Amino acid sequence: MGKVYGRLQVVATPIGNLADLSARARETLLSADVIAAEDTRHTRVLLSAIGIAKPLVSLHEHNESQRTPQLLARLAAGETIALVSDAGTPLLSDPGLELVQRAARAGFEVHAIPGPSAITSALAVAGLPTERFCFEGFLPSRERERRAALAALAPEPRTLVFFEAPHRIVKTLADMAAEFGAGRPAVVARELTKAHETVYRGTLQELLARAQAEENFQRGEITIVVHGAAAATGAVDGQLLRRTVELLAKELPPGRVAAIAAQLTGASRATAYALAARITLRASDTTSLPEGEEMS
Repeated sequence: MGKVYGRLQVVATPIGNLADLSARARETLLSADVIAAEDTRHTRVLLSAIGIAKPLVSLHEHNESQRTPQLLARLAAGETIALVSDAGTPLLSDPGLELVQRAARAGFEVHAIPGPSAITSALAVAGLPTERFCFEGFLPSRERERRAALAALAPEPRTLVFFEAPHRIVKTLADMAAEFGAGRPAVVARELTKAHETVYRGTLQELLARAQAEENFQRGEITIVVHGAAAATGAVDGQLLRRTVELLAKELPPGRVAAIAAQLTGASRATAYALAARITLRASDTTSLPEGEEMS
């Protein structure tokens, strides 16, 4: 008798409204031998609400590497494992990637049980272009890194989708307005599918003003959708850009250099930032050399 291999089922669960759990997802959870959950307490509440009792195993960012071999062993024994996150589709800013990769490499069947996702739900109601989009997940929590990430995304023509924590939404919108331009159209979708679902529309500057003025804006689960950059018009004078960046870099950090140089020369902030970073790094390397030595 040959080996009996189990299956890994990647199951999407509701992002708020329990009625969004599909019949197929419910049946998959019911038939699984074990459920690998991002937070077993959260998943236990979901299972209780739909009348299911199943063994649960935690699988989160801090234990995935240690837990995965145990789950692979269960698959090898012929068990069926359902992988779920706290809400929505697993692996999208949630744990599970290592388990899916290693299960697939080992030859186990891996199936998707599709369903809710805050990404597609936000795109569906935003009213912004959806032919092409990119998902950026959560931005860095530190302002400097966040501004750098946004500066690099400023010329991106595709619609951008982000997740953000409610306590950072004001700072993030302010940084987006600074790096993308205050007039860039955007949407903030809050508490999607839940009782207090709210969709705010406007420019980044308008959304920032509302976030600062309205207390509820800074509550709940938040997804941000931002219109992509308009196509660039006109050629950029490379020599002017370099000279501008060199002069500014003597007094300012790369992020500010990029913002000012982009306005003065018409270059993208990403291009100006990359040039400023190279010039700053080269200057730093030069000053660190022993006296009498020069860089080649």
